[in-house]
Amino acid sequence: MTKSVGPAFHKATGYTLVDTSAGSGTLAANIKNKVAVADVFVSASPTVTASLMGASNGDWVSWYADFAASPEVLGYYPKSKFAHDLQTKPWYDVITMPGFRLGRTNPSQDPGGVLAAEALEETATAQHLPALKTLATETSDEYVENTEEADIQTGQLDASFMYEADAISQDSPFVTLTGVSLEGKYTITIVKNAPHLAAAEAFIKFLLGPAGQAEMKADKFLVVSPATVVGSGVPSGLSSLLKS
Repeated sequence: MTKSVGPAFHKATGYTLVDTSAGSGTLAANIKNKVAVADVFVSASPTVTASLMGASNGDWVSWYADFAASPEVLGYYPKSKFAHDLQTKPWYDVITMPGFRLGRTNPSQDPGGVLAAEALEETATAQHLPALKTLATETSDEYVENTEEADIQTGQLDASFMYEADAISQDSPFVTLTGVSLEGKYTITIVKNAPHLAAAEAFIKFLLGPAGQAEMKADKFLVVSPATVVGSGVPSGLSSLLKS
């Protein structure tokens, strides 16, 4: 959003993207609690977006569109002493080696953290590795999203769970999570009482249009085209881009 989509959006429309990045669960809670004011909400989990729908949730959104996906992978620090092991051995054997520093986000705050826990638990069962189940439940390896990204780039962590698109955008080498198939499913919507409604619609048009999709494909997002709508109340200016 900040490195490629935002600048391209500004060049095309004159609008400036102000991006607040954090775990989707944290952002949704901030909207509900009126800590944050947003025009557009992007999440890596339809479940999180749906938590903003309905009267009991404040009716913050009435619809959302599934527009992209990205597999969960294990990004690693290229100079880590475990880098060669990650390249040549199963990921689930390497992360339990003595001294290995693993990072993941908090499942209650970020969908990526949910996927990381699922990957650990599924692999623990399939490979009969109880140490992975322990990793899935302890909190010492949990980081907020921005801290996790910084630590994997500076070597404070040997590896961390992330989306493939994030790994590519931050130039982190990564290995696929052999044995599991998990992905973040990205949604987008306009938040109730958006203070910059015209800009919000312009951003969604840009992101789901040819230029925005080209930017996403460059980071290896799996683009859903046309984006699929859940709910009702899509602004008329966006209806031609979306499929019910």
